[in-house]
Amino acid sequence: MFIRQDNTLKINWIIYGAIITLALVVAGLSGVDKWLYSLIHNPNCNPWVYTGTTLCYICGIIGKIFSTKMWLGFTTLSVIAFFIYKAIKNENDFRFAFVKIKNSYVFYIFCSVLLALTTTGVLKVLIGRSRPIIYDALNTSVFVPGTFESVFNSMPSGHTAGSFAGLIMIGMLFPKVKWLTWTLAVVVGMSRIYIGAHWVSDVIFGAFIGMISADIVKYVLKKINSK
Repeated sequence: MFIRQDNTLKINWIIYGAIITLALVVAGLSGVDKWLYSLIHNPNCNPWVYTGTTLCYICGIIGKIFSTKMWLGFTTLSVIAFFIYKAIKNENDFRFAFVKIKNSYVFYIFCSVLLALTTTGVLKVLIGRSRPIIYDALNTSVFVPGTFESVFNSMPSGHTAGSFAGLIMIGMLFPKVKWLTWTLAVVVGMSRIYIGAHWVSDVIFGAFIGMISADIVKYVLKKINSK
C-alpha cells in the first residue's frame, strides 16, 4: 500500500493516508459513527455471547480466529518452530538459525503483527473510548483515558490492526493471493462492527495502523537484511 517494489516508502501517500484517516475518525466521533453503526450492527448479535443469526455466528468465529491472541500466539510459535528447525538442521548452529530467521517470511509477519498490536494497545489505553455496548445500554459514548478495562478500549480495533498487518504482509510476500488477503482483512474489520464490538472509526484507525505496520516492517527488515 505505502511501499514500492524497490522497497522505498511512499511518504506522500503515508501523509495523505494519515490525513484521510484522521478526517474519518473525527467525522466518526462527530456523529457519523452512530449513524453507520445503526446501519451495520445487528442489535441481536452480542459481541461476547455469539447468538442470533447465522451471520452473527460466522462473525463470532471470525473474531475468535483473527483475535489478537491468535495472531500473536500463532506467529510467535511459527517463529520459534522455524528457528528450532533451522538450528537442528544445521547441527544445532543457533547463530546460523538466527541469521536465517531474520529473513524468513514468518518473522516478517510476526514483526508486522507485533508492531501493529503494540501500537493499538498503547493507543487504546491513552484514548479510552467506550465500546458500542455502552452506547447500546446507556445511549451514550464516553472516554476514560488511562484505563485498561476492555469496555473502554475500543479505539483503535486490535483485531483489525493485527489482521491488516498480518494479512497485508502475507499479500506482499505472496502477491498472487493479495486480493484474498486484502478481502479477508476487510471482512475481519466489518465483522467487528456487525457484532457491536467496535465503531466504524475504530476499524478505520486500526486498518491504517495495520497497513503502516506491514510496510514499515518490510522496509526496515529489507534494509537490515541487505547489509
